Amino acid sequence: MFLVYYHYLFLRKINNDPTVWNQIYEIGGGSGTCAKCIMDYIMLNAPERVYKNMTYTSVEISSSLAKQQLETVGEVRSHLSKFRVECRDATDPSGWGDVDSQPCWVIMLEVLDNLPHDIIYSGNQVSPWLEVWLEKQHDNAHVSEVYKPIQDPLIGRCIEIINLDKDNSTMGSSAVSTAKSIWSKVFPKPRRSWIPTGCLKLLEVLHGALPKMSLIASDFSYLPDVSIPGERAPLVSTKKDGKSSDLKSYLDAKGDSDIFFPTDFWLLERIDHYCSGSVSLWKDKSSKKGKKRRTITLGTDQFMGEFGLPSKTRTKDGYNPLLDDFKNTKFYISVPTHNTK
Repeated sequence: MFLVYYHYLFLRKINNDPTVWNQIYEIGGGSGTCAKCIMDYIMLNAPERVYKNMTYTSVEISSSLAKQQLETVGEVRSHLSKFRVECRDATDPSGWGDVDSQPCWVIMLEVLDNLPHDIIYSGNQVSPWLEVWLEKQHDNAHVSEVYKPIQDPLIGRCIEIINLDKDNSTMGSSAVSTAKSIWSKVFPKPRRSWIPTGCLKLLEVLHGALPKMSLIASDFSYLPDVSIPGERAPLVSTKKDGKSSDLKSYLDAKGDSDIFFPTDFWLLERIDHYCSGSVSLWKDKSSKKGKKRRTITLGTDQFMGEFGLPSKTRTKDGYNPLLDDFKNTKFYISVPTHNTK
């Protein structure tokens, strides 16, 4: 019940204008529950013409999940004529074809935590960032890290967006820069950062293919008991004899390990604006160039309290899973503005 209601809340967010739901894309649709629940809701609550004219496209990289989605959505026969699964990589621009400038919605639920990340490393507080490569030793299967100058353009763009190479609070102060340089030599502190290059690549492709998309994403804002070092470090776990255990190094992860990354929603917003074309927002503070996106980040309890009906999921003892659980998850909503400059 709670899972179904959770998905219904998406529609309540923008139910004042149901026509925007004529075209929906979902990235990584899992078992198809979200797709079915949204289509159920539109069929039962929206004007008949909206359901009749809508299309729902799931972009799913897993062939087994793609099959399962068709089975789930197909439980309501009328949905099948409006629903399709494209089994492909959403980050591949060729899969999207020509640019579609029509308004649409893109839904991503627990997708960002599974996207690829890259590690960058710095020997101290002021040294430039380096890419981290993995190399296998010639005489055994041991894998070790190797640090190289930034070469990957995707990593370079991600660093530019994050602005990791500059401290905005101290730019222009030579005295502070000198002090930091001396301090880093006396007390060097290596830095490691996991950067969401997979998210950047996906949003670049989505903004290029669907420039008028509205985006709603939900994911983990933090993960408990992460022992791997570095900013935005993942939780890596494995299961043996039915028991899960967390690993202390990502290098220990094998094929059966699960890797989850927390989503930095502040950074997600910056990447979203960057990919929409509002680059000068981060480089030129005096620029009068308007934002092309209106964005908001809400904790799941805030989102459910604002757009849901919490009274429907409250138990007799007062416990409400939609408000009391999911404390480490957030929603990100991004819609286009009328700024075209």
